[in-house]
Amino acid sequence: MKIYRKTGLMLLCLSMSISIFTACGSSSDKGTASTESSDTAAEVHKTGFPIVDNPIELSIMAPDVGRQDWNKMPVIQEYEKMTNIKLKIQNAPQDSFETKKNLVFASGTLPDIFYAADLKGSDQVTYGSQGLLLPLEKYIDEGYAPNLKKILDANPDIRKSMTTPDGHIYALRNIQPSAVWYRGPMWYNGKFLKKFGMENKLPQTTEELYNYLKKVKEEDANGNGKDDEVPLSSVKLDDLRMFFLGFWGMYNEDIYVDKENKVHFPQAEPAYKEYLTFLNRLWNENLLDHETFSQTDEQKKAKGKNNQVALFSDYFPYFTLGGEPSEDNPMMQPVSSDIAGTPVYGKHPGINTIGGFAISNTNPNPEASMRWIDYQFSEEGYSFWAYGPEGTLFKYKDKATGEKEWLPVPDGTDREEYRGTITPNYGINTPGSYENSYVLGLRTSFDDWIDKETATKLTPIAKAPFPSVFLTVDQQTEIKTLRSDLDKYVKEMEAKFVTGAEPLSNWDKYIAQMKKMGYEKLESTYQQAYNTWAASK
Repeated sequence: MKIYRKTGLMLLCLSMSISIFTACGSSSDKGTASTESSDTAAEVHKTGFPIVDNPIELSIMAPDVGRQDWNKMPVIQEYEKMTNIKLKIQNAPQDSFETKKNLVFASGTLPDIFYAADLKGSDQVTYGSQGLLLPLEKYIDEGYAPNLKKILDANPDIRKSMTTPDGHIYALRNIQPSAVWYRGPMWYNGKFLKKFGMENKLPQTTEELYNYLKKVKEEDANGNGKDDEVPLSSVKLDDLRMFFLGFWGMYNEDIYVDKENKVHFPQAEPAYKEYLTFLNRLWNENLLDHETFSQTDEQKKAKGKNNQVALFSDYFPYFTLGGEPSEDNPMMQPVSSDIAGTPVYGKHPGINTIGGFAISNTNPNPEASMRWIDYQFSEEGYSFWAYGPEGTLFKYKDKATGEKEWLPVPDGTDREEYRGTITPNYGINTPGSYENSYVLGLRTSFDDWIDKETATKLTPIAKAPFPSVFLTVDQQTEIKTLRSDLDKYVKEMEAKFVTGAEPLSNWDKYIAQMKKMGYEKLESTYQQAYNTWAASK
């Protein structure tokens, strides 16, 4: 959880031309919006469309991926007609948005709405406590966000995870209560499994996994007569770490809480040593790709498309192996170790950790702004913002049930790339919520297979590692100082232990060094934050 330090940035802002902030923010004559409804604010309908009878304009700051002018997007154009709310769009390129956003906050000249703004927990605590962002719970509970309120009432832990230590909600997020994947899973190369007659008998233990990877290496799994098989490939272990840690009972590659509500820093756990020992064994026998710590994801994928890789991580298997979506390459069944209660899987917590929507203190129409965003917390609205109005990417087969079917993409363009020209909800961290019915009719048999693999192999052993908690300003400062060196040390030592550059006989020395660097303070701070979260109502 990084901290934004304002002092140096404020000095930079004072040297900038005032015109920059005029372009990024709302007009300066608005004054400060009150948390009470303004006499001049638009009259807002709490349900249905339009949101307001008389048109209003709201300024909105958001990152842009460069696919299309937002003013020309069908979603923006149609939603303005539906709501009677015209947007004054203030984009910044995605790669420079963070800098522009910080400058705008430092200037105090703010847009009415921040959208897909990647507001970290520290941003919400800092700017909320400074009064730059409005508390949103008032508008939620007074009926201006009926779709969101329904979700929060059904999922009180999600409401708690959006509430800062001062008792306010300053930013809305992407909420998926039924989500399971926290990272891309691991997948087997189905061709290799078939050669060894293991399509229906996947490894169940770490020892069985080792034996399978050894078989791949020694028995010419791809049948080309060359010693070119890569049993397990990775990119710096970042793509497999979280999945593999579950084999030894750890729910996360960062802070996690166990079933007794005790917080753990996994890299200091005895079980983590067992994880390192296993990977070191694979490394020593050339079963773990020796380019793991030097290759790019593209280089790993090239090996997959060349039919060399047996086990790998990716969002879908064909992303690495090539070809079309199919059911030929099964999801890895997490394997058990000698530790009781394994394997486990770190489940998605049901809510994004980054805030995607906020209302500034100069917004004259916060009620209308809340109604504007609430549509994305309904399945109809999420579908609209994901795929556009009917007749762009899809048409309804049955409007009563919501069943849809794809339309041909103009000029043979890739459907996903074309989607980026019709809606801003493409490639950025947007707020909203859905379950699954909004894609009714658009799903394929591959989608159904993925759901079945997930339900069978991951859901029964899944638990959210840690709630999305907020730290106080003092805690943020302390954690940032601790993690600046600790995280770097842990990552370096992981590579050294796995490759043998540092013998595992030096484990005690490693733990002693982490104690000096403050990992126990890290655990205690997060334990305090977790206890506060758990006790909140």
